[in-house]
Amino acid sequence: MGEHGPLRTEADGGVVVVTIDHPPTNLVDGALIMGLAGLLDDVEPDESVKVLVLRSADPDYFLMHGDVELLVSIPAGTYQPVVAPNAAAALFERLATSRLVSIGLLDGAARGGGCELLSSLDFRFASPRSVIGQPEVPMGILPGAGGTARWPRLVGRSTALEILLTGRDVGASEALRLGWLHRMAPSSRMEEEAMALARRIARMPAASIAAVKRVVDASLAGMADALTAESDALARLMAAGAHHDPMRRFLDAGGQTRDGERLRMATIVDAMLDG
Repeated sequence: MGEHGPLRTEADGGVVVVTIDHPPTNLVDGALIMGLAGLLDDVEPDESVKVLVLRSADPDYFLMHGDVELLVSIPAGTYQPVVAPNAAAALFERLATSRLVSIGLLDGAARGGGCELLSSLDFRFASPRSVIGQPEVPMGILPGAGGTARWPRLVGRSTALEILLTGRDVGASEALRLGWLHRMAPSSRMEEEAMALARRIARMPAASIAAVKRVVDASLAGMADALTAESDALARLMAAGAHHDPMRRFLDAGGQTRDGERLRMATIVDAMLDG
């Protein structure tokens, strides 16, 4: 089907396979957000497309997180109340509530915004080596692209609080046990198993797929208000500026580098807290 910024797409019947190829670090940034929005603009009106499968071209990262260097460069300022979700939160919610069924393939790490994107999908497959996490609270902010609002819906209040407030990593086995992960499979079989599910769903009537998603979401109402509250809390924290020092410690300790986050994330989180 073509490219949408860092996203490459390929049609497979009623399934569109989306490959994230955003070197060197697969950050969740403006290019990724614009590419995903453009992709949805193209495929949502096409009734022949029923399922999106999202995977990564990077061998270590599905997506890393938002650009901390950009965030730490934003000066503290006057807080203005937020009355609607921010752009990333709104886009991920658009994906979650789309008539399209979405499946994420995780074979590596997904933290911060990368984890939030996966959390917005309908199904998540992962290999045993996969790891997810939300390191925002040690940075002085909170998961602001749907994470704070979505984690309690996926794993329950207490577990969500523990994961969010510690900033720790969650391995694939634990994510499966908690219910965040739909299925765990070896790297060599994960895509095959996910595509089998995608192709089966793609055989179903489009109207029925959309109706089931709509009714299931209605049974879990309240996300819009939660996302607005989350975006408002993020804006308040960013305006206060207390995130600058821990985010600088994050970068100084090797955060937002491939090897640092792949091998030393727990140490990096500790470095943010030790200041």
